[in-house]
Amino acid sequence: MIANQVYINATSAYFPNEPVANDEMESYLGYIDGKPSKSKKIVLRNNGITNRYYALNKEGKSTHTNAQMTALAVKELFKDHPEDIKKVNLLSCGTSSPDQMMPSHGVMTHGWLPEMGAVEVVSPAGVCCAGMHALKYAYLSIKAGDAERAVATGSERFSGLLVSDVFEDEVQKLKDLNENPYIAFQKEFLRWMLSDGASAFLMSNQPNPDGLSLRVEWIEGVSYASEMETCMYMGAEKQADGTLKGFMDFTPEEVMNKSIFSVKQDIGLLSDNIVPLGGAKIKEIFERKGLTADDIDYFLPHISSDFFKGKIYDLIQIYGGGIPYEKWFINLYTVGNVGAASIYLMINELFNSGRLKKGEKLLLLVPESSRFSYMYAMLTVV
Repeated sequence: MIANQVYINATSAYFPNEPVANDEMESYLGYIDGKPSKSKKIVLRNNGITNRYYALNKEGKSTHTNAQMTALAVKELFKDHPEDIKKVNLLSCGTSSPDQMMPSHGVMTHGWLPEMGAVEVVSPAGVCCAGMHALKYAYLSIKAGDAERAVATGSERFSGLLVSDVFEDEVQKLKDLNENPYIAFQKEFLRWMLSDGASAFLMSNQPNPDGLSLRVEWIEGVSYASEMETCMYMGAEKQADGTLKGFMDFTPEEVMNKSIFSVKQDIGLLSDNIVPLGGAKIKEIFERKGLTADDIDYFLPHISSDFFKGKIYDLIQIYGGGIPYEKWFINLYTVGNVGAASIYLMINELFNSGRLKKGEKLLLLVPESSRFSYMYAMLTVV
């Protein structure tokens, strides 16, 4: 049996409302203790973000659910030929911020797409890698012949966790942030970095008859949870021995008082491991596949902050022979960190930019700090 080739035929994006500039953020998120943030400027200086999107109005009320945004991104794929949505066999949706624990994010998205009809739906869990897991499930399904056409999505709606009435008080002083930028990643980093939005890919076993497609050459992932403690978590509290105590083992009062459902990070683990572990896998992939930096025309790394850009560059210089910045494509600065959707949004912007030429290769890197997982992929323009 010969495995099918797999192609990304169309891409789309959906952002809620208008872009929010740096000086407008607290108009949407609110002030903690009624005061402007002391550390906001420092965190923004480190992350380099100038605009992001919120599924909120200025009263801090929700304007869209995650599932609604995802469905709108899917609909955008078929805006020119709406009837083609009925040809989809699989809907694969990745997110780290579902609107509820049950039902799954995928079926809730499907519920906003009655025109799609009855299809297989899957919802990979995780954080930033969830979108890549959704992509890989769609890729493998088409490759194996189980589906001819699939839609894969990545999406996030973080803003509801960032408004002032549910956000923990600031706990780090300005002096601390200046001395150790990693401290900002524990609280303030998340508040001034995260963004809402959704993106979708239409995939099939045939390239577009006209125009460009992206052939998926391979997708690989790795988890270091077997040797690493949890770094980023939500719905739990980290114990002294490094294990997590989940929300079901707290009383309702403890859940509120301990801010169990806020997103937290272990700063020491993040700073020491997130870049080196990702670089080690790049080295292994490059060696096994016989790749060099010269084989790559575009490098699309998902970075949560500009703070990490130079560190990733240095590691690839050591492990992968170096990928010059002119080959990098990042849109973090204009759309913010949209977690599981970020890699989709980069590909969507590049795919529709008019810059791509047949034969060019795109290397994707998506790190996830939750318990140190990474996803990598290679796409070829055809």
